[in-house]
This record gives sequence, structure tokens and C-alpha cells, in this order.
Amino acid sequence: MTLPSQFEATNGFPRDQISLANWRTRPYSFWAFRNVSEMVRSARIRTSNPRNLPSLAANPAVLAQPASPGSDLSVASLLQRAQVDSFLASRDGKMICEWHAAGVERSDPHLIFSISKSIAALIAGILEDQGALDPDASVGDIVPEIHGSAYEDATVRNLLDMRVSLDFDESYLSQDAYARYRRAMAWNPPVGDDSETAGMLAFLKTLDKADHPHGGDHAYLSPNSDMLGIVLERASGERFSDLCARLLWEPIEATADAFITVDNAGAPRTAGGMSLRPHDLLALGQMLLNGGIGPRGRIVSERWIRDMQTAGDTDAWARGTQADFLAHGRYRSNWYQLGGGSDAFLAAGIHGQFLYCDPATATVIVCTSSQHEPQSDDLDQQMLKMFAALAAPE
Repeated sequence: MTLPSQFEATNGFPRDQISLANWRTRPYSFWAFRNVSEMVRSARIRTSNPRNLPSLAANPAVLAQPASPGSDLSVASLLQRAQVDSFLASRDGKMICEWHAAGVERSDPHLIFSISKSIAALIAGILEDQGALDPDASVGDIVPEIHGSAYEDATVRNLLDMRVSLDFDESYLSQDAYARYRRAMAWNPPVGDDSETAGMLAFLKTLDKADHPHGGDHAYLSPNSDMLGIVLERASGERFSDLCARLLWEPIEATADAFITVDNAGAPRTAGGMSLRPHDLLALGQMLLNGGIGPRGRIVSERWIRDMQTAGDTDAWARGTQADFLAHGRYRSNWYQLGGGSDAFLAAGIHGQFLYCDPATATVIVCTSSQHEPQSDDLDQQMLKMFAALAAPE
């Protein structure tokens, strides 16, 4: 009889069962989302002087309260139902709740999927304020290789607001366009001599324009944010990992290095490839609620934050592809605004990732998860109701 390895005893399956073909599905995702750099080549986003993790703020009273008014689920029950891995909440900069699923270490990094888009947009805003990036510039002028594709005459602002005219299907379980896209980013196993393994830029060059001009209705399409990552590298002359370290990770005094997956040519997966500690995501949200001020001073301008919070086009959102997600929402600079009388804004990613910020009560909530399905409208709405309840005035 062969005894199971320590890995198998801890995780319930042997390490060699996890592959690029299954790492984003349960049960494997529970481990893989906290160990992405072992699955996909990744660049390190360094912090030279990491701060210590704060003391554990376990709060049974918060976890025991109803997840939202009238709900028959407690906060803890909803977290378990939603396959949440880590949950943090703070108010006025002080932790009010911290919860982790069994088997999760509070020091573990976690893949945040499309919250990466929102972080990339912060860097775009910093570069804009430094005069290094013009949001009205055409992508083709910054990345000449993209000429002939949909992106040639799109602007950086079109990328940031998801208002690019692009003939692409954002269907996460598709075995066609989205599977080719994931092979290009090296997230899926190659198929034969698949040309997409040449990398992200080679894939983006193949995408055509849809039958309407840029700047129309909101159309959430992830390739736009991978194009943004290439734009940021060209505009700054730095690799995204170094840029993020210099402009964000060092200034917020992160508790640990972060990571971002890269393709076979080293291009960053800025649409969804960042992994980081949940506490550092909380610090990022707190910095935004502090008006862009971090421990060492200003990081993001008040102008950019005000624009992000107020300048989203409600009509473009209402006619767009995500209107069911937020009934009164807006979208600006890769951040969602709740709308409907609330000033709350958030970043979100598939498989249950959230960063929720409510200026009215200075509340920040972080949720990292390993949900089996990429997207669940029902769970998303339950989580949003819970966030609003936890952020409500006392």
C-alpha cells in the first residue's frame, strides 16, 4: 500500500492531477488559485520593505449576522456557499472582520482575475498625471504592430471604458474564440502547433472591428485590458511588473510581492493575471478611499479618482453587455460604480473576486474565491447585497 503524499493528504488529490486543462475547476482551483505561479509562468511585482500582516481580526458577531436584510443565510453561510477562500472587511481603516476557508493561510496570495484590469487602470491614471500617457491617443500610434486590427484607431480611453468596437465573444466556457485567447496567454494547453502560443500581441492583431464605431455602448471584452497592458509598457518603457512595483506596490507598502502571469513572449496578462495577498488588495482600496494617499504620500490623483467615480456613462452602461450586473451602474477606467444613490465603487473578477469600496462609511471589503463556475449571476447579486449591508451606516 502506497501512502498518500503530504500534498495529497492536505488537498485531497495528488499534485500531478492538476494541469493547464483543469486548474480553473474544482477541486483543483482551491489550490491552484493560490499557487498560480506554479501553473503559469509569472513575473514578480516586488516590494522591498514589506509591512507585517495586521493582527487577525476574527469577528464572530459579523459572521453570524444575516448576510443581508431578510436573508436566511448568515454572512459565514453565504461565504461558504459562494466557495469563498478569504474575506476581509475594514471600516475607517480598521479591520472589522477576517475569515478564511479551512486550508487557506492568511498569507497566501490569490488570483484576482479581472480585478487586475482595475489595477492596470490605476497605473494608467498615474502615467496620465505624469504626462507619460495620453488617454485620447490612438492605440495604433503607441503600438504600431497593431495596425490592421480593431485596435488601430481605438483610443486608450476606449480601452479603459470598455467601449471598443471589437468582434469577440466573451464566453468563458467557449471552446472557440475564448479558448484561443487563453492559449495565447498560456493559460490553456497548446493544441498541436497552435499559432496562438506566439503570444498575446500576435493574438490581438487578429481581432477585427465590429460593425459599429468605437466609443459606443459598454461592451465588456477582456482583450481590451491585455491591449492596455502592452500600451502601458510601451508608453513607460518598463515591464508592467516593474511599473506596478514602482508606482503601486512599494508606495502602498504591501505585505508581500505580488505576481502577474505572462505569455510566452513575456507580455503581462493585465486583464486577469495578478495574484496578491488579500490584505494588500484591502490596502489598495483604502488608499482610494483616502483620496489617493498611501503611507508614503500621494499615489493616485484626486482628479483621477473623482473622474473614475463620476464620469461613467449611464446610458452606455444601460445599453451594454453588463447592465444586469448593476441595475443603476456605470463603468469608468475599469472600475464599476454602483449608482442608484450610492457612491460605492468596486472591482470584480470571475470565480468570485471582489474589491468593494464605499466612501459614505469608509468601508472596504475584499473577497477572493475559487467558485467552480466562472460566473454565477445569483451568487454575484447575493454578494453585492451582503457588501451593501456590511457597508451600511451603523
